[in-house]
Amino acid sequence: MLSLMQVRETEQRVSDAIAAALKVEVEIIDAELVRVAGTGKVRAGVGNRLLRGLVNKHVLQTGEPVFINEPGYHPICRSCPLSGACFYMAYLVYPIRAEDKVIGTISLVAFDEEQKKTLTSNTETLVDFVGRMADLIAGKVVEREMVREKIVMANRLEAVVDSVYEGVLAIDERGIITHFNRSAERMFGIKKNRVIGRPVQEIFGDIPLLEVLREGKGFKAREYFITFQGKKLHFWITAKPIQSGESGPAGVVATFRDFREAQKLAYQIVSTQETLDFNDIIGESRAIREVKAQAAKIARSNSTVLIVGESGTGKEIFARAIHTASSHGHKPFVAINCGAIPEHLLESELFGYEEGAFTGARRGGKPGKFELANGGTIFLDEIGNMSLYLQAKLLRVLQERQIERVGGTQVIPVDIRVIAATNNDLQSMVRKGRFREDLYYRLSVIPLVIPPLRERREDIPLLLMHYMKRFAKLLNKNIKGFSEQAMKILLDYPWPGNIRELINAVEYAINLEESPLIMPESLPPRVRAGKEKNRSMPVNSLEIKPLEQLEREAIQQALELYGWSEEGKIRAAAALGISRATIYRKISKYKLGED
Repeated sequence: MLSLMQVRETEQRVSDAIAAALKVEVEIIDAELVRVAGTGKVRAGVGNRLLRGLVNKHVLQTGEPVFINEPGYHPICRSCPLSGACFYMAYLVYPIRAEDKVIGTISLVAFDEEQKKTLTSNTETLVDFVGRMADLIAGKVVEREMVREKIVMANRLEAVVDSVYEGVLAIDERGIITHFNRSAERMFGIKKNRVIGRPVQEIFGDIPLLEVLREGKGFKAREYFITFQGKKLHFWITAKPIQSGESGPAGVVATFRDFREAQKLAYQIVSTQETLDFNDIIGESRAIREVKAQAAKIARSNSTVLIVGESGTGKEIFARAIHTASSHGHKPFVAINCGAIPEHLLESELFGYEEGAFTGARRGGKPGKFELANGGTIFLDEIGNMSLYLQAKLLRVLQERQIERVGGTQVIPVDIRVIAATNNDLQSMVRKGRFREDLYYRLSVIPLVIPPLRERREDIPLLLMHYMKRFAKLLNKNIKGFSEQAMKILLDYPWPGNIRELINAVEYAINLEESPLIMPESLPPRVRAGKEKNRSMPVNSLEIKPLEQLEREAIQQALELYGWSEEGKIRAAAALGISRATIYRKISKYKLGED
């Protein structure tokens, strides 16, 4: 941004030089009417804003110079309270232009008869002279702004290069290393100050960058083994020549990704992004068909959805399917687990933060999940674990469709669909004062209940075969199905962890099994044990409870009696003879209220 404040020292030197040469006073004002330089009587006011500045305002608006030899009586001065009694005896005000914008004024001022005579007897010459001085100052401002922009651009480029996950290495036209980012330091185990400025071949041997430099032709995602400091490194490398517009490339930029990490990422994509629409939700039972049909209808609107279901039933998969089938399915889908992030971090994750909002805040701030999901869908999983404070902020988002970053003052509008999910009984939490009633009704505009696996048992064989095929392919196993005994055990198992537990069990079995069919011995021990684990407890034995269980039950009973609100917790703590901090710690330790 062009500003006279950028070159204040230069402006003051120019002012002093003009005043010494012409024996008049000089004043330089910026576009905000702040005096940035001055001599004589006006020097003491440098840094202050003009109280009136009517003539300066006129010149800033019109872009035309003004000479006033009778201050207080000129038409511009008529609205001034000092009209007829101005302490200026004469003055010449000239606009300072930069890039077709008036960014300030430079004035020659007379405070006595001799200075007035200088201005009135040489007006035309002085106008030309002051105009040249204005151009000089404008040139310095533009020059300083260009230098600042170059510095910012260089620093921004450096920050971008350092922030990317891939390793980045660049060489110039001579093969000398010019850039080596932090990720490259991590991958190769060497600091950039030991490689920058040295020939790439000397440091990294036959890395294929000189070939790109010679031929002027890059490549994408090639697999390479590089021997460096006695270690054999395995990479995916992409290289691109830097075109100079002349005879040949001005250098080469290469990015590196660790081969094993790339494989891991590919596995994550396959495993987490696989089911994106309703056709990919496995199941033919009546219960799941009804839920899928209801969800498909829901997808056509933009209303808030509350998905309710036990842990592991596939709530996020339904949320993704609703998003994909909606009119904004091509826009962002952002998911966040409200129960997996501490409260003091969850607020900044959801709403973002401004620079300096707290110790450790990233320079320039950071957008939150609501901003990232703008135009699309945000999925708030485990919404029942959100604190009452954040519940109030979420309610405001749902009502006003706008957010405010942590530490910020600017309101940011957001156009998003909110899909929330919980495995808690929110109505019970509302009664206990642990969940806002108004937020509950806002979220549950369209409730969607996902049935647990035990209520759709006819889908178990389909799910088992689907995940058996997927993991067999991923793990390169020649497994065709389940033995009769293994299938019976799996069908009889209650699946308290629902589909998530089923997936885990299948992956476990595929890893252990070596024959074409999964045998009972390859199933997880908990699945093989089934319902028999509770039969080992003596029926007539005296029940002795551990102290921790007794403590948990006592706290639970006190909270049920006094309520789960802030006041209820304080009263429960007093009744139990423990401090407020202790009861909060015990609630967290025993995960009370999450049932």
